[in-house]
Amino acid sequence: MSADLSIFHLIKEASVVVQLVMLILVLASVVSWAFIFSKHKELEQATVITDEFEQEFWSGVELSDLYKRMSRVGFQPEGIEKIFMAGYREFSRMSQKPGITPEVRVENAQRAMRIELARELDRLDERLPFLATVGSTSPYIGLFGTVWGIMNSFRSLGNIKQATIANVAPGIAEALIATAIGLFAAIPAVIAYNRFSTRLYRLTARYELFVDEFVVLLQRQAHQ
Repeated sequence: MSADLSIFHLIKEASVVVQLVMLILVLASVVSWAFIFSKHKELEQATVITDEFEQEFWSGVELSDLYKRMSRVGFQPEGIEKIFMAGYREFSRMSQKPGITPEVRVENAQRAMRIELARELDRLDERLPFLATVGSTSPYIGLFGTVWGIMNSFRSLGNIKQATIANVAPGIAEALIATAIGLFAAIPAVIAYNRFSTRLYRLTARYELFVDEFVVLLQRQAHQ
């Protein structure tokens, strides 16, 4: 009896619909874990880059020297570095044009940084909706497999004169596996989504604060 109720045996003997539900949930779980590892690495790298850049930016280095270093061949700016380069590039370009007021130069630089900020946040937010979708729908998909399996178990009782728990136990057990797999896929996805959303919110706040602080510096430089 214990051999008949083993997980692998129950999955093998499950109906096609239940097996299809299990396959979908397993694939969703695998893809979710791949996204979780890649997104963790991506956000961790963005945080490290932000820490290092802010430390250098507020160390008193000349903005022109910092821009030249990041513009050299072979250097790949990331995250907050792209925001800085977009703003300083636009500010320098407008400064070379005659008749441009300091206010216009600063406004154009701020607009360029806001555009780059939106692009960076869109890149960091990528794949998070998938985790939210897996976390919210997997339990229901697993529940569908469970309901279908239990329904088949009770339908099979119509051909049995005397029903016992042993007759329905395998069917109910294989149906409950679908719910278990659904929860296995959903719980990590929900935890990861909440954690990544919090980290992304903090990064967004740091990016926006840097833009505001950088605009103040550009205003001072434009009026000198």
